[in-house]
Order: sequence, then structure tokens, then C-alpha cells
Amino acid sequence: MTIASWNVNSLNVRLPHLEQWLKTAAPDIVALQETKLEDSRFPDDALAALGYRSVFCGQKTYNGVAILAREPIHEASCVMAIPGFADEQKRVLAATVGDLRIVDLYVVNGQDVGTEKYDYKLRWLDAVHGWLAAEIKQHPNLVVLGDFNIAPDDRDVHDPAVWNDSSILTSTAERAALKRLLDLGLHDSYRLHHQDGGVFSWWDYRAAGFRRNLGLRIDLCLVSDALKSRCVGASIDREPREWERPSDHAPALVQIAR
Repeated sequence: MTIASWNVNSLNVRLPHLEQWLKTAAPDIVALQETKLEDSRFPDDALAALGYRSVFCGQKTYNGVAILAREPIHEASCVMAIPGFADEQKRVLAATVGDLRIVDLYVVNGQDVGTEKYDYKLRWLDAVHGWLAAEIKQHPNLVVLGDFNIAPDDRDVHDPAVWNDSSILTSTAERAALKRLLDLGLHDSYRLHHQDGGVFSWWDYRAAGFRRNLGLRIDLCLVSDALKSRCVGASIDREPREWERPSDHAPALVQIAR
């Protein structure tokens, strides 16, 4: 079973890309972030024509998450009020597909270290940690994936001198928050199969970032202890980033044996 995460950076703009990619890559489950669509405008029918059921939780202009699956989707929940952190940003969606619990996260960007938005990010991650701790007890076969807006270590950035412990997306506090999530019993599927650096999932639109491979690996697929032995592969598909008017993210994928 192939499960993918893709920050599409506006489904209104990128729907043709998503449709093309679903036809060629044919993943079984896809978690989307930054759909930037109100629920009334979600292209449910277009995706159903390709064989995908959808659950979604969106808002106009910002944020928005969705889960697509070839199999029936159960127990879907748009988690807007994480215990201890209630707000109106639609960033978390959970659903059950087969024997898997899928959690789709669009983690706060944080703007810059030391800003109010950075503090908001750390508080949000702390609340997510508490919520996931309960979720993993209830659903041992857990896959947590999405745009984490954190590069796990220096192998995941094009230049550690630029992206250092005082930079947004790589700061000490952000990486510590990610490690706390992993310490719940989650594993970075990519690192289970690849120890190399220089493989990224996001490239800035500016300064020919993609052409020069000035990227970061911030789109992650985490698997629980119960699924670790069933995780048989992980990768990043760069091809959609080469298309005209692409998202600045590429899909991250994990393969789970049935």
C-alpha cells in the first residue's frame, strides 16, 4: 500500500496536477495540505471519477487539509480544537482507512525565530504532541504525515550554514518539538530506508531554488512502532515539481505492507 503526502499549495490552481499525478503514481491514500478551499468548493466529484473517496477540512485562502483513499474512509475528524489549543485554523485531519489510522498535519510555518508566530508554532506543536499521545494509544497502526515545516537534521537542508539552529524550520526548539513527536513511538519512514542527505521535498520559488536544488526535506511520513516492520519503502517524487506552475512541494511517499 502506497501512502503519500503532498502540500499542493492551492488545489484551485493545482487540481490538474493532482489529477495527472493520481493517474500516473496511483497511490492508495493521499494526504493533502494547503488546499486553500472552502469545503463547498472541494473537487469531490472530480476525484471520485478517478476512484478516490475524499474527506476534507478547508477554509478560504489559507490552510486546508484533505485525505483521499481508494478504500472506504471511516471515523473522519477535522481536529480544530486540539485539547489545550482551540483555534479556527484547519490544519489537522484524521481518518481510518482499512487497519490504518491516518493523521494529516499542516504544521504552522512560524515566520521567523522569536516572532509571535514562532511562539504560536511551538505552542501548537506542544498541543499536537498531547493529542497524538492519546491518538496512538487508541490507534496503534498510526501514520502521521504532512508538511511539518521542520527539517529533521542537517542532512535535510541544502546548506546547514544557512539553515542553522537559529533559523526558522531548523531551529533548536523546532527540532526538539519534532523529536518529542517521534519519541511517542513514531519513525521517520524516509530515514528507515535512506541515510543519505541532499534529498528534499520543498524548494523556494525564488532564486531558481529547484533548478539549483536549494531545498529542504520538511514533508514527512511518520509510522508508529506497530507499523515499523511493515514499512517497506519511502521516497520523494520530484517530478511534479518540474511541471508548469507547480506547487513548491513534492509528494513524499511511504509503502506499507498489507
